[in-house]
Amino acid sequence: MAKHADLLARHRGVMPSWMPIYYDQPIALVDGEGRHVVDAEGNRYLDFFGGILTTMTGYRVPRVVEAVQAQAARMPHTSTLYLIEPQIELAERIAELSGIPNAKVFFTNSGTEANDAALMMATQFRSSDQILALRNSYHGKSHSTVAVTGQASWSATALSPFNVTYVHSGYRLRSPFGGLPEEEFVAACVDDLRDLLAVATSGDVAAMIAEPIQGAGGFVVPPDGFLGALKDVLDERGILFIADEVQTGWGRTGDHFWGYQAHGIVPDLLTFAKGLGNGVPIAGVVGRADVVESLPANSLSTFGGNPLATTAALANLEVLFEQDLQENARVQGRALKKGIEAIASRVPDLAEVRGKGLMIGVEFARPGSLEPLPRLTDRVLDAARAEGLLIGKGGFHRNVLRIAPPLSITETEVADGLAMLERAILAATRAEEDPERSA
Repeated sequence: MAKHADLLARHRGVMPSWMPIYYDQPIALVDGEGRHVVDAEGNRYLDFFGGILTTMTGYRVPRVVEAVQAQAARMPHTSTLYLIEPQIELAERIAELSGIPNAKVFFTNSGTEANDAALMMATQFRSSDQILALRNSYHGKSHSTVAVTGQASWSATALSPFNVTYVHSGYRLRSPFGGLPEEEFVAACVDDLRDLLAVATSGDVAAMIAEPIQGAGGFVVPPDGFLGALKDVLDERGILFIADEVQTGWGRTGDHFWGYQAHGIVPDLLTFAKGLGNGVPIAGVVGRADVVESLPANSLSTFGGNPLATTAALANLEVLFEQDLQENARVQGRALKKGIEAIASRVPDLAEVRGKGLMIGVEFARPGSLEPLPRLTDRVLDAARAEGLLIGKGGFHRNVLRIAPPLSITETEVADGLAMLERAILAATRAEEDPERSA
């Protein structure tokens, strides 16, 4: 098998330069079991990022592997032009789990496609191309989802199929309202939304799309009830609410199965992806029947909801519920966050630890100024890998560690990961302070 240097050279020869790769010396992951993975050179790591929150129940989960193997041996694919029993069964389960009355489901291959479909449904239903999105948001890589993404570093084009107005998110650390008490902060954001609707839109807005916890934005957690307060304003005007649950769904936040449930609302449309297939591509949108049914022409998804993907998802959900992994996310997530907060108490450059369940953001900024420290964040990322721990990175300023292990993480693995993370942070901060080592 080719070593990492050879793979990197070949990668650069055929892949576009705008595809980011982690680490100064990138690695290829070739095997995994439980919460651990192995790279192409035989190095073993504890995975605290799970393919960007996609490996939800762990690697090489027997029930999921067996289900995929059995289905692949029979019928891996038929299109939606035919009845697909596991697709129907999965849709029934998701419709019930969504909390949306009389819901209907449309399957796609990725979160990008799911958000694209939801935006198409909402704009058609409301006969409007006006969309509200949150600042610091990320919703995908297609033309329409880039158009509603509130981060310049992920906006590949300024051209847009929508008229988009960006409203305040719940990012208190960097908000101009952030110094207010929580209740006043929410009220200020609501007042600003009302003002924007009056001065920046023509009034007939189709929908607001929002992540309950902003993923690529650095695992930003708004106050509980924040989205509910915004939705009260939307409801006054008949504006739809789309909950982008691509990263927050399936119990990852611990306290709730869906992120929207922390805000006392029920969305009109909900998009899902990532962990559902535990690595097998599957995503979709579930929503009010009248909104989903509003499309006037035929539509299908050649690969969306195929027998292989839906069979994998059904098996994965069985593991999720039988092992009560939402509760495990709650318990282990609290332990993990508490441990990182203890590290932060000794590291002045660590500005904030935030998150819910197994979705934790660690933001680095210069003390007293909130000047982002992306180079330090990169050093921690590399130092963690050297320790044997894989974590993610994000944030508007690329200065946030994203920590999101599989929901099956154990107490021992949390302790091991914390020890590796602490060593990595301390080593990186020492290097940052030493001019010779940071050169």
